[in-house]
Amino acid sequence: MDSLFRRARKVALLGITSAAFGLGSVAAHAQTKVVVGYQQIVGPFVSAIADGSFDKAAAEAGYKIDWRQFSSAGDISSAFASRDVPIGVLGSTGITAAVTRGVDMELFWILDNIGKSEALVARNGSGIEKPEDLIGKKVGVPFVSTAHFHLLVGMDKVWKLDPRKVNILNMQPPQIVAAWQRGDLDAAYVWPPALTEIQKTGKNIADSEQIGKQSVPTFDGIVADKDWAAKNPKFMAAFTKVLAKAYADYNANSGKLTADSPEIKGIVKMIGGKPEDILAALSLLLFPDAKEQASNAWLSGGKDSGAAKAFSASADFLKDQRQIDKPLADYTPFVNASYAEAVAK
Repeated sequence: MDSLFRRARKVALLGITSAAFGLGSVAAHAQTKVVVGYQQIVGPFVSAIADGSFDKAAAEAGYKIDWRQFSSAGDISSAFASRDVPIGVLGSTGITAAVTRGVDMELFWILDNIGKSEALVARNGSGIEKPEDLIGKKVGVPFVSTAHFHLLVGMDKVWKLDPRKVNILNMQPPQIVAAWQRGDLDAAYVWPPALTEIQKTGKNIADSEQIGKQSVPTFDGIVADKDWAAKNPKFMAAFTKVLAKAYADYNANSGKLTADSPEIKGIVKMIGGKPEDILAALSLLLFPDAKEQASNAWLSGGKDSGAAKAFSASADFLKDQRQIDKPLADYTPFVNASYAEAVAK
């Protein structure tokens, strides 16, 4: 997703260098400088960047964060592969592709469960009232995206439809909106703002929250270079502690948020956009708290963890789309629940 609301899978980066701080002839203690890159994303993660929570915790642990914005998930994957970046944010399919190609990273926090922010919408007058009505219809979706993944999973695992009987078209969100307005599409599976636009003259048939509950979820996650994380435990602990608090605070207060709330203003400050649109985007996402992160639903449980299952299913999808040659036998080495477990106690 390449929009304000596509958190996902193209969001944050971290790179490091060392620096020593001094004032006049009096030397201050040395700090490790951490360059944190981020992209357009909504959620507690960005709010905690904006209010300085990460900066304060990092400083107490002996680190200094330099926040920088990057433009694409491809940049993040390439930076990880070249070992220029130790921490960043990728979508579940992006993480799967990276580790399958040999990048030694580990997922340590679920940034968001994509949930209702990706949905299958039928155009008014298309004759589609339920998924089974998709047969013979034209459906637009960006190929090799989490939306594409869940559309095919829904057909195969949930609705028992043969995708070959549906005319699935590879279209980017702006193309979907244009084709929709011309009446060239019967349905589409996409995310905001394109989703918001087509919903004006259509209705939801299914969404990624529903499909995820019956198969595997799609999500955005924060990953770390394994070697770097092992050598910087203080930073990892401090960083995850801030995440846990930010997510707990958001879940406790989300129903009270308004366009004037500091959390919303903070997100707007970091990524731009209209406060009311930020609120709408937040309402479509699910943000697991520390206990959920540390449960089998997400990071714990080895092969039975939700994340490992999602990676395995994503790998099969990526192979079918010819994005990887062969799925790995086991994705559990790329899921680390220890940091979430520590803050969940």
